[in-house]
Amino acid sequence: MTFSIVAHDGALDWGVAVASKFPAAGSVVPWARAGAGAVATQALANVDFGPQGLDRLEKGEAASEVLDALVAGDDGRGQRQIGAVDASGASASFTGDDCMPWAGGTTGHGFACQGNILVGPQVIEEMSRAFAEAGGELADRLLTALIAGDEAGGDRRGRQSAAILVVRAGAGYGGRNDRYIDLRVDDHADPVNELARIFKVYDEEYLVRDDPLVDAVPEVVTRLQQGLLRTGDLAGEATGELDGPTRVALERFAGRFNLEAKIRDDDQIYRSLIREIEEASGANGG
Repeated sequence: MTFSIVAHDGALDWGVAVASKFPAAGSVVPWARAGAGAVATQALANVDFGPQGLDRLEKGEAASEVLDALVAGDDGRGQRQIGAVDASGASASFTGDDCMPWAGGTTGHGFACQGNILVGPQVIEEMSRAFAEAGGELADRLLTALIAGDEAGGDRRGRQSAAILVVRAGAGYGGRNDRYIDLRVDDHADPVNELARIFKVYDEEYLVRDDPLVDAVPEVVTRLQQGLLRTGDLAGEATGELDGPTRVALERFAGRFNLEAKIRDDDQIYRSLIREIEEASGANGG
């Protein structure tokens, strides 16, 4: 009922992307832990495989060893499907003999793809090809692979949900966990493309990446101050100087719009922060 990919970028990130004709597949299939690895459990999913697999991976067991151990201890193994990638990027995939066709999986350098009740093996083949050829961060490559699988036919029963989970040490909100990206579409007619749309919004409005820095020259600071005056975050007048009150106003605005990660202590400003202030203040006709 599902197709998924688990992967590691060889450096910072581990992750899972999944789509299914099943509501809220993201609540069942993807599991990942920074520094340990990632697991996808599906078909007649045994959700114990998620935490148990991650605990084993964290102890340094290889992905293939973890899958062998999990499957050996499960009487329902014939109806299970699981993919895993370990701390080093070694991967493994298992498909039980009783999974509904088409069902199968494949592994490559740093990833494993698997699926069941698919239109055919081309879904997994296209996911693997797309992931291997894609550029960008792991999240970009996972989404590219998921889209390729969807375009190749995906789940033969139709579409309903999709999700992406990427972990990175200390990259969660406020630096308090490893949840770098954790997005789900639980019920939608076109869930994979909707997930891609949501990721784009999340990327542009929250993640600090692909976000050019602008020097805080007087004309830029004046525009910011004028916007902050209109939003009520700054009192006085626009001076063109990135002084203490202006920095406090920027922090106040950023805190209100969940942009804390965009605040810097030097003389550069994220372009996205400038855009958000201009939009909120009506400078762009908003």
